[in-house]
Amino acid sequence: MAKWPMTGDALFFANDQRRMTNDAFPMGTRRKSRELALQMLFQADLGKQPIDDVRKTFWKGRGEVTPEVKGFTEDLFRVAQDRSPEIDKLIEEHAENWRMDRMAAVDRNILRAAVAELLGFPKTPRAVVINEAIEIARKFSAPESVQFINGVLDSVGKEIEAQASGSRI
Repeated sequence: MAKWPMTGDALFFANDQRRMTNDAFPMGTRRKSRELALQMLFQADLGKQPIDDVRKTFWKGRGEVTPEVKGFTEDLFRVAQDRSPEIDKLIEEHAENWRMDRMAAVDRNILRAAVAELLGFPKTPRAVVINEAIEIARKFSAPESVQFINGVLDSVGKEIEAQASGSRI
């Protein structure tokens, strides 16, 4: 039996198997959490709402979200909010000739979420955080934003790693 391409009942069976085992997309939970954290940050940024209000209103319209997805989303959002002055400063230092208020709102919040993950979850490899941010940018932002986000995050990530190891770039 050929594995690809699958059609008809074989495709539905394969999809059901993936859902039951959750082996097909091991990063699915994290990706979904990163996208939801971006959306929470975007709501807080543009809505100028208190953080607790964002949390309450955001989850009301979400339907079924697994505890793992919600937990990691909340963790990313909390780090991004708790360390927002530090995160914004890092982004501005590494985004040459760009102020935060001049960046597209989606790009600004993709960067915030990714830098929050770099700071708050240092065991996640820098390349993973950057690649995830790039994929989210491809989904939610303009095509020309991908290189900008990649460059800023690579530079920020190198500085964070250098500081963690005790050296300076």
